[in-house]
Amino acid sequence: MTLATDQNLDPDKLSPNGRRMLALRDEVLTEWIKRVRETVTEAEQLPQPILINTFPSLYDNLAEAISPAYPRATGNEGNTVASEHGGERARLTNYNARSVISEYQLLRWSIFDVLKWNGVQLHDDEIFVINASMDGSVGESVTAFALAQAALREKFIAALTHDLRNPLSNANAYAQLIQRSSDLAKMKEFADQIVDNLRRMDEMIQELLDSAMFQSGERLRLRLEEFDLQDVAKEVCDQFAARYGPRFQLTGDKPRVWWDRTATQRAMENVMGNAVKYGAPDTPITVKIALLGERVMLSVHNEGEPIPPEQMENIFQVFRRADASKEGNIEGWGIGLPYVRSVAESHGGSVAVDSAVSRGTTFVIDIPLDARPLQSALTLGGKPD
Repeated sequence: MTLATDQNLDPDKLSPNGRRMLALRDEVLTEWIKRVRETVTEAEQLPQPILINTFPSLYDNLAEAISPAYPRATGNEGNTVASEHGGERARLTNYNARSVISEYQLLRWSIFDVLKWNGVQLHDDEIFVINASMDGSVGESVTAFALAQAALREKFIAALTHDLRNPLSNANAYAQLIQRSSDLAKMKEFADQIVDNLRRMDEMIQELLDSAMFQSGERLRLRLEEFDLQDVAKEVCDQFAARYGPRFQLTGDKPRVWWDRTATQRAMENVMGNAVKYGAPDTPITVKIALLGERVMLSVHNEGEPIPPEQMENIFQVFRRADASKEGNIEGWGIGLPYVRSVAESHGGSVAVDSAVSRGTTFVIDIPLDARPLQSALTLGGKPD
């Protein structure tokens, strides 16, 4: 049985080299995965099911295409396997067009090398078909990638406009109230509200700039200082409790960390805001700090509907949006969690999510207790120990 897009169930229709190629599928794809992870930076941590994507079907299409009696001219002829691959790379990963092209180049040479290692002698016309298939697949895949990226950016711009409109409208409304009021106490209250809404707009724009910079390969510019992490966590919990009630429980250790205090606070606000938006209303939200050796794990847990498995990586990508939240049907604009990842990784750490119906949802920010060694190494142009 093949994995070709026409679901051909009879390998006997293939030529001898087509059948040998089919038998070597796993070896070729294993070699390809190894080369991709070594060469394409964006693929290093990509889960294997997402990484391998539609390539098994493309590969089996090639086995059909090199068989003269089989009615398939090239591996990409008459199917959308390459365009699907490009679209999914745009929607599910941090890939750029160069990364997509590299994948096909590496597949081409993985095929030729593995077949040669196993004594498969390809004829000139078979080599031509494989090359034509790779070239055609690259074109279709990159085109689909570009179209998907454009669509994502259009959605992002629309979402950004929508989300910035709320604090802007609020600030405008309070300004009009000031114009009509002669009560100095009320005027000061309205002015404070204007300042708060403008501050929120500024934070949203700064998160966008920081996340976009990180996605392009740059690290955030951190201002490291020593502080008590639980003090910051308590400050954020008190801030959220004032808005949403006494739902927030803070537990755990009191480590003194060398991190960027402002970035840490903003990252916590984003994760906790996510818990409020997407968690079950009026259920506890638990913040826990655990000191493990030389690392600190800061977790935020909420009850409610789990994150669908196919969205778990999306939520950390700029230009992606999760589904509408349960509370007020608010839609996030896809910058908060990418910013959290950029903060964690710029400190030499990571952010992970665990989500299931029976366990609720937990975000875990895991960062070295002291981020100074990483920053020193980067300043000197080297790598941390």
